[in-house]
Amino acid sequence: MKSKIDENMPTEIAELLQNAGHDSVTVPAQNLVGASDATLAVICRKENRILVTLGTDFADIRTYPPDKFPGIMVMRLNRQDRGHVLEVFSHVISLLRKEPTDGRLWIVEEDKVRIRS
Repeated sequence: MKSKIDENMPTEIAELLQNAGHDSVTVPAQNLVGASDATLAVICRKENRILVTLGTDFADIRTYPPDKFPGIMVMRLNRQDRGHVLEVFSHVISLLRKEPTDGRLWIVEEDKVRIRS
């Protein structure tokens, strides 16, 4: 899986994915900090990367229809501190081996993951 980690996420998420054998880059590493959501969406499609973000705007399927993207993963968490985000995401990595991301919206919460195609 290829992913782009949004600027609102801990950069360690990219490291977790890379350690699991995935191709992962961060928005800051690509000098895209401050880019609009629309710009990030276009770039993710062009690069065929799933976007991993805390930005709930990406959960709007009217604006970002899942079938038009390589995948979108929105972390919808009660707490967004670095440690908590990393802890929750560490549980998601095992699902990436079992569930496809292409054309799907993943909504990740503390106690569940909802996948919509």
